[in-house]
Amino acid sequence: MSVSQADSAQHAGRRITQRGLWFEEFEIDTIYEHRPGRTVTEADNVLFTTLTMNTQALHLDAAFAATQPGFGGQRLVNSMFTLSTIVGLSVAQLTQGTLVANLGFSEIAFPHPLFHGDTLYAETVCTGKRESRSRPGEGVVDLTHVGRNQDGEIVARASRATLVRMAASGGSESAGGVA
Repeated sequence: MSVSQADSAQHAGRRITQRGLWFEEFEIDTIYEHRPGRTVTEADNVLFTTLTMNTQALHLDAAFAATQPGFGGQRLVNSMFTLSTIVGLSVAQLTQGTLVANLGFSEIAFPHPLFHGDTLYAETVCTGKRESRSRPGEGVVDLTHVGRNQDGEIVARASRATLVRMAASGGSESAGGVA
């Protein structure tokens, strides 16, 4: 018996694997806070911007950004990085292993810029849910993701429709639940 098998045998109690929420567990008007936050670095911004072929000088060119009014001469963090990160921060708590699909994003806004060195915090509000009419065992959950910087200023907001498994249909093992 290997060390890991022996360790497992000694701890033969119940095992729980982290997962997101089943459709039934989402509560309308509940704010889900996602922690920890994520401090955004220059490397994050430059890598994301170049990987996505976004050559906007406001993200890449410090000398150019220094000449532009309105942002204190700083480069801006790519807004698509900001959006991706606030959604990503929500995954472990809300949709890990229970999400079937993203159905779409709407009402996306970036009311305040995010800069290198800022820490991004995310929260999500469940704004609605309904059982799917075409996919038994699944439901549509409407979410609004909000990103704030370390000063509490909203830097991003987006509404999102998702398709999520119901607990009875997903099976706890197939979506990483209680084994």
